[in-house]
Amino acid sequence: MTTYLSNDKITLRALEPEDLEIMFRWENDSEFWKYGSTLEPYSKYLIKQYIAYSDKTIYEKKQLRLIIELKNKSVIGCIDLFDFDAHHSRAGIGLLIDRNFQHQGFADMALKLLCHYAFSFLQLHQLYAHIPATNAYCLQLFRHNNFSECGIFKEWLHNENAFTDVHVFQKIAAK
Repeated sequence: MTTYLSNDKITLRALEPEDLEIMFRWENDSEFWKYGSTLEPYSKYLIKQYIAYSDKTIYEKKQLRLIIELKNKSVIGCIDLFDFDAHHSRAGIGLLIDRNFQHQGFADMALKLLCHYAFSFLQLHQLYAHIPATNAYCLQLFRHNNFSECGIFKEWLHNENAFTDVHVFQKIAAK
C-alpha cells in the first residue's frame, strides 16, 4: 500500500476544528511574519472560517494546508500547497515548524512527504518556494531536497527597517 502522507514518525493530515488554538498562535506570532507577507494579526473568527473552508478541494480553493502531526498526535507544524494552478500543473510550498520542534528533522520529513504527494498523487509538474535570504535553515532544507535555486528577488521583503533578498527555488517532477 502506498502511503503518501505519513512515515514512521509523522503524518500530514487535514485541518480539524481542534487546530484553532495552535493555528491562532502560529498565525499571530510576529516572529514568523518576517518570512512571509503577514502584516497584521488574524482573529480566531477568521481562522475558524479558514478551517471550515478547508472542506473544499485543492482545485476549488487553490490551496491545501496540512497539519504535521507526530505519531503520538502532537501537532508540530503545518505545510501548505498554495497558488495551485491545475492548468500549468504547479504550486508553491509554505512550511512552518513550531519552535519547540525545530531542528529535529521534521521539516525535512514533511517536505519529502509533500513532494511525493504532489508529484505522485496530484501529478503536479513542478513545485516552487520563495525563501528569505535570512532563513539559512530553510535555504539548506530546500537545497537538500533537490530544489534548484533559479533566481533571487533583490530586496523583496521589508522587515525592521531593512530589505531582504528572497531566493526562488523550483523542483520539477522526475520524468
